[in-house]
Amino acid sequence: MAKQGTQMTRPAGSKTSRRNFLKLAAAGAFGPFFLFSPHALASQKTLKIAKWAHFLPEFDEWFVNVMASDWGKQNNTKVTVDLIPVEEIRDRAFAEVKAGKGHDIFIFPWPPAEYHQHVIDHGGIYQMLASKYGAIQQLAFRSTLHPKTRKYFAFADFWIPAPVHFFQDYWAQVGMPLGPSHYVGLFNGSKQLRDKLGIPCGLAFSPTLEGNVTLHTILYSHRAWILDASGNVIFNKNAYAVQTLKYIQLLYKESGTPEQLTWGSGGSVRAMLGHKTSAAINAISLLRAAEKQGPDLARKISLQPPLMGAGGMGVTGLPHATNCSAVWNFTQDQAGASKFLADMVDTSRAGYEKSLGCNFPIYPKTLPDLVVRLQKDPQADPPDKYMALKDALHWTPNLGVPGFATPAYMEIFNGSVVPRMVAKVLKGEHSAEEAAAAGAAEMQRIADKWKQVV
Repeated sequence: MAKQGTQMTRPAGSKTSRRNFLKLAAAGAFGPFFLFSPHALASQKTLKIAKWAHFLPEFDEWFVNVMASDWGKQNNTKVTVDLIPVEEIRDRAFAEVKAGKGHDIFIFPWPPAEYHQHVIDHGGIYQMLASKYGAIQQLAFRSTLHPKTRKYFAFADFWIPAPVHFFQDYWAQVGMPLGPSHYVGLFNGSKQLRDKLGIPCGLAFSPTLEGNVTLHTILYSHRAWILDASGNVIFNKNAYAVQTLKYIQLLYKESGTPEQLTWGSGGSVRAMLGHKTSAAINAISLLRAAEKQGPDLARKISLQPPLMGAGGMGVTGLPHATNCSAVWNFTQDQAGASKFLADMVDTSRAGYEKSLGCNFPIYPKTLPDLVVRLQKDPQADPPDKYMALKDALHWTPNLGVPGFATPAYMEIFNGSVVPRMVAKVLKGEHSAEEAAAAGAAEMQRIADKWKQVV
């Protein structure tokens, strides 16, 4: 197996076994894949793509070997794809911006607002698709539009919801066979499970994508908002921030495990697959992995929509991923890159299937039978287990809610300001009040910096 960071070149038409591909996906050892016709002409164009490595390697296998390959052949373009581990995406993107060269398209698992000065306006791509698929959803609109410049700094084609996964056999032993439905129930049930069975709650609190999404969801659901709709820092401007940190502190104290603070990428998934934790907030790639591991394990895992929020907040869960593609302004063939992204939407149905139902299309018209598919999933036991996702679009707001995914919010998110703040409380280094004040000050510094950037 190639070591991480080793480049792998594969001409289109040669065969990479599925087993080897999946091994490489697990190791994060990708790139670049070369996808072009063996009869390419001398005038053939090139298109270089950097893409985050999907949680389900089956999707990346299809993206590389089928979708991008076919597009390249149809458009007389040599397409290369680098698959990059999620935890390396931000640094790699910054390096390309600094160098002013690199890939033509950079695909992120979150809104890349921090790079809005270094990309084209992607509004034209949305316009190309409007007559065919209609207007974009609010999730995409608020995830890719800079509210001040009115420039679309990225193009979003799918998103991944983050429902609650829980072990039905565990929760039934504390009188909650349907799992938790609100944060009070999560606390009460998790405490009883650790007291009775020694099984901790499995929410990720570490500075990873899982930990960030989980903690930002908890904050928002408790009205401990970071920025308001105008982009002003409102964290710790009321009692909600401290109250929420105290809730997380108590949840951790009464039902947690120290591993929650140190898990790397996918740590909460591995803990659940080992039947070592009782619940997690994650993409359904977790349940899909359980189905591969064995029907007995998968049968025990159930899904719930996000937990009911506090203080009048309804059911809300931030997306586990928002697939956002950015065309750099130093890209030589901006028209070709834009066409690739627009054409990519035509394959949304296949993308949903190859991601085993993880990737929800931004354009609903590309998958009009979504609910029918959720009702009769061929791998699920029972077949309608994934119906918990039928209203996912209604309970999934954008990162940055109640505002847009602004550069300031995304720096706060990607800089792990919230996980680091929470860790100070859970390790006993700061009180909830001290951590909230320090966190708010850091958020304000970031917001002030971006106010100086046009």
